Amino acid sequence: MPQSPSLPKYLQEDDISQECRDLLPSLPREQGWVGTSLHLYQGFWVGPRYLKGALAYQRHFKARDPDILLVTTPKSGTTWLKAILFALLNRTKYSGSGLQRQHPLLSQNPHDLVPFLELKLYLEQDVPDLASLPPPRLFATHLSYQSLPQSLRDSSCKLVYSCRNPKDTFVSLWHFANKLRSKDKGENLLQESLDRFCRGVSLFGPYWDQVLGYHKVSSETPEKMLFLKYEDMKENPCANLRRLAGFLECPFSEEELREGTVDEILRLCSFDNLSGLEANKSGKLVSGEENKSFFRRGEVGDWVNYLSVDMAERIDHVVEEKLHGSGLRL
Repeated sequence: MPQSPSLPKYLQEDDISQECRDLLPSLPREQGWVGTSLHLYQGFWVGPRYLKGALAYQRHFKARDPDILLVTTPKSGTTWLKAILFALLNRTKYSGSGLQRQHPLLSQNPHDLVPFLELKLYLEQDVPDLASLPPPRLFATHLSYQSLPQSLRDSSCKLVYSCRNPKDTFVSLWHFANKLRSKDKGENLLQESLDRFCRGVSLFGPYWDQVLGYHKVSSETPEKMLFLKYEDMKENPCANLRRLAGFLECPFSEEELREGTVDEILRLCSFDNLSGLEANKSGKLVSGEENKSFFRRGEVGDWVNYLSVDMAERIDHVVEEKLHGSGLRL
């Protein structure tokens, strides 16, 4: 039965390509966190509508060497890092007190400025016009490394990866999904969501598979991928912003350091500043998500307010088992 056109786009599951319709019956299916279903495709879980975007992205995206791609596990500081990357790469364009008042981050949501490839660009159009964008083109994705387009893996473009403590990631994902669910479906129960997360059934998960895949790439090709932890960024944002600038081959000059450009970018992109802007307190993305849904608390260790000791130990046990022998600690 056709779904109501009044539903936000992210909840509409009938607006998919014939290719998706043909593929979905062959894919393992689980209950969705936001929509009605998630399907296992190339080792990650995705809803029907976003599968359409992923397929088009894989088939048609042509990477260029100057491209920069932000890759994240969902709810691992994506919005914050989009803002930081945009401000960092455009810092000469929007410098000075007069231009600062015109900075795009003051009037637009970071997700509009740094679009997702599979969740926006290739979802809205099978072949969006990206060729005319000036370098470096800045995009974002949630896809696992093995599912990135071959042209992207073969290119010399830079990948910035961010992950977050799995317990905070889970709690943030649970809150976010509940904000987006239809009211008639009610909220996801915490224990049921935990069960799904620990089985690996989460948006673009399993969590540990994605993290391990990108950690391996960063270890083997550190010149191509920078592996960041959300907690490290929060603990020492200045040092990590300078590290990020160096990796992207746009290091801060001595003059910029003297003038406080690093602190200026961090203030502009801080949770308190971004969440307090009218552009992020009201309005919606084209896909229908409210801008304010991307700003909750952004704190490290917030999971203690929601998870029992047994729940926390269960996540710890699963992650420890999955990461064993990798040398990665989260």
